[in-house]
Amino acid sequence: MIRRLPLLAAALIAAPAAAQPAAAPTAPDYAKPANWLCLPGRTDSCSTPLKTAALTPNGYGSTGLSSVAKAAKIDCFIVYPTISRDPGMNSDLVPGDGEEKAAIVTQFARLSGVCRTFAPLYRSMTLGAVTAAATGADVTGPALVALGDVRAAWKNYLGVRNQGRPFVLIGHSQGSLMLIQLLAREIEGTPEAKRMKLAILPGFNVMVPQGKRVGGTFKTTPLCGRPGETGCVMSWVSYRDRNAPPAGALFGVAAMPGMTVGCTNPARPGATGWMPLDSYWYSRSTLAVPGGPITWSSAGTPPTPFLRTEGLVSGRCVNDGPRGYLSVRTNADPSDKRTDRVGGEVGAMGFFLPGWGMHMSDIYLAQGDILRLIAGVTPR
Repeated sequence: MIRRLPLLAAALIAAPAAAQPAAAPTAPDYAKPANWLCLPGRTDSCSTPLKTAALTPNGYGSTGLSSVAKAAKIDCFIVYPTISRDPGMNSDLVPGDGEEKAAIVTQFARLSGVCRTFAPLYRSMTLGAVTAAATGADVTGPALVALGDVRAAWKNYLGVRNQGRPFVLIGHSQGSLMLIQLLAREIEGTPEAKRMKLAILPGFNVMVPQGKRVGGTFKTTPLCGRPGETGCVMSWVSYRDRNAPPAGALFGVAAMPGMTVGCTNPARPGATGWMPLDSYWYSRSTLAVPGGPITWSSAGTPPTPFLRTEGLVSGRCVNDGPRGYLSVRTNADPSDKRTDRVGGEVGAMGFFLPGWGMHMSDIYLAQGDILRLIAGVTPR
């Protein structure tokens, strides 16, 4: 979101759990299926078959469709990022095809192949709220509205939909901010914490003391430190290799002395060296990319809306004082047919925002790794 939002996150954590802005509208009734973008057993955004082709050094490879698991043994509670262009500071509850639905399809729909998917609609802070905060406006009220909705959806999920099953929390950007608050306020120290297998929270700062895995944003929940570890948090903010977060960056720099931004390499938790990432890209994106539009392959136009690359990009967690981030490099080979560039930077008014890094690709960079991590969780 904008420079003000790290301070907003701190304010939300410090606020009383019941805090709400004066005269806030009542939270949606999450007993109604219409207030969920994704629920198990129905046709919705998470059950959308995603036609995908492999992008290899030799051109385009095999194609296939994503599918819904028939008997998933774990749940995924999903909160989508800032995407709404609705007027005002909070979105309405009517999902747009190019907004909330698009975020779910491109970032989270594949999860239905490894878990039961639950994604509530919520009155998220809009792109207008981002603009307002950039000019110094206080967006704590709209943030609390969004958080109140997510909390109400969580209560409904636990009360009538979860049925004692293990679960994974997953979000991005504003969605990760909401889940950070939910984990800190509603899950840590409760019986439900034992059933939380992973909290996958890319695209927003999770603070830890320098040299440690726990004790900052979360009191008892550590960053994941090894493959197969559960009950832990995976978090990363992505920056292009040799482009460390600048001073005052929105993502990747801790403002509090002695703290750093936590980083877990999604390819291998606990790794500190370069690891190849298993990525899924939306080949029809119209977002601006440094260097101009991407030619995905010299073999021609992508045959599918989504492309999978294995090892085209690699990631390495960097923690250097207050800075903590996932450094991302493209393993370019001009002699093969595959692109030597990927995107992810956030464009605004004709330039890219240096303090956001590769924010738009936090999920795409490691979507295959995320799927593998969730699929590998033992549900007991």
